[in-house]
Amino acid sequence: MRIVIADDAVLLREGLVRLVTEHGHEVAAAVGDGPSLVEAIVREKPDVSIVDVRMPPSHTDEGLKAAVEARRLVPGTPVLVLSQYVEVSYADDLLADRAGAVGYLLKDRVAAITEFLDALGRVAGGGTVLDPEVVAQLLVRRRRDDPLRELTAREREVLGLMAEGMSNTAIARKLVVSDGAVEKHVRNIFTKLQLPPDEEQHRRVLAVLAYLRG
Repeated sequence: MRIVIADDAVLLREGLVRLVTEHGHEVAAAVGDGPSLVEAIVREKPDVSIVDVRMPPSHTDEGLKAAVEARRLVPGTPVLVLSQYVEVSYADDLLADRAGAVGYLLKDRVAAITEFLDALGRVAGGGTVLDPEVVAQLLVRRRRDDPLRELTAREREVLGLMAEGMSNTAIARKLVVSDGAVEKHVRNIFTKLQLPPDEEQHRRVLAVLAYLRG
């Protein structure tokens, strides 16, 4: 994959560069601020970008704003956001275009290299990968008139694991049930959310976004 990396912390940025290159990927650009990120994505059109939320000058939401702007200019460009903390409103902004190809992980997750690289690949492939803590805090904001109220407890559990980026096989292993049982739950979820037959990954993305923004 061709990757753009944006982080103002030089040590972390260079660490990410080394990590992805050692695993066979190409770094198209490594930058330290929001405007440079937007320019790099527009210029390079990478397979995926790794973006820190907080960058200069104010170290608040420049990275997130730049990622949103980059997706406006290059629709659907895959972005994996890294943050020290859960920024709920910022996560909402990134999910707002409902296009998928979005990840939001806490920086501690980078320490689990295999898990991080797997998440990066899934985002590049159009998936949505959210840290469990991000999922938990987004769900706190759910409206009282929950549009997903028809889902059973097990279906909600399956959908929550989908939001974390898990495949059907991984969900089955987590819940200690058969792959067939998970596939049945996923079909029921698609039906109850009124998601018509379509490419499987696309429907998974729509289901996850409906769950988080419901």
